[in-house]
Amino acid sequence: MLRGLLPKEEAFFDYFDQLMVINKTISETFANMIEGKLDQQEASATIKKLERDADRISRVCLNLLHRTFITPLERDDIFNLVKCLDGFADKVNSTAFRLANFGVTELRPESYEFAKIIVNAVQALEVAIHGLKNIKKNEQIIREKCIYIHDLENESDEINRLAVSKLFEQDDVMLLIKWKSIYERMESAVDRLERAANIIETIIIDHA
Repeated sequence: MLRGLLPKEEAFFDYFDQLMVINKTISETFANMIEGKLDQQEASATIKKLERDADRISRVCLNLLHRTFITPLERDDIFNLVKCLDGFADKVNSTAFRLANFGVTELRPESYEFAKIIVNAVQALEVAIHGLKNIKKNEQIIREKCIYIHDLENESDEINRLAVSKLFEQDDVMLLIKWKSIYERMESAVDRLERAANIIETIIIDHA
């Protein structure tokens, strides 16, 4: 009787999937913005709306977590995973805003590399998170996707280091400040995805 009154466990997985659909759209919109396929202001506005949608879903999910006695995963893992997914949306939104409003007239080559990494990492994370619905069946593919995300994060670290070092080769201080801020947020976005992968790997160990 009591169990019938509790929220269904599957709801958490549904919220994870919803957040990943939003983040996938955000990453693709951001990539199109970088590649010049979308107007910067238009793309930034779209990403901002999607980020607010991610905020709303995150709040609903965390409210459910507070009301649920029996959860399919550890409570801390659910909480931290949701915060990572929401944090990714926030970082890309912040990056897009700067690109659209900081007077950046020419995109630097590293921004294209970052955009590609972000899209690939989000796609991998989407598969890994969806696999959590049946960990035993999907363990191998989940592990492979998490490893891939770690590799992409390492690649983004290197891109960031080289990109920032190149900024100091020119004399425009304002340009340096603008791009350093943009690079930091793109790197932070990838970092959020890697943190999510770390949480997923912990979940797999707990369910071994």
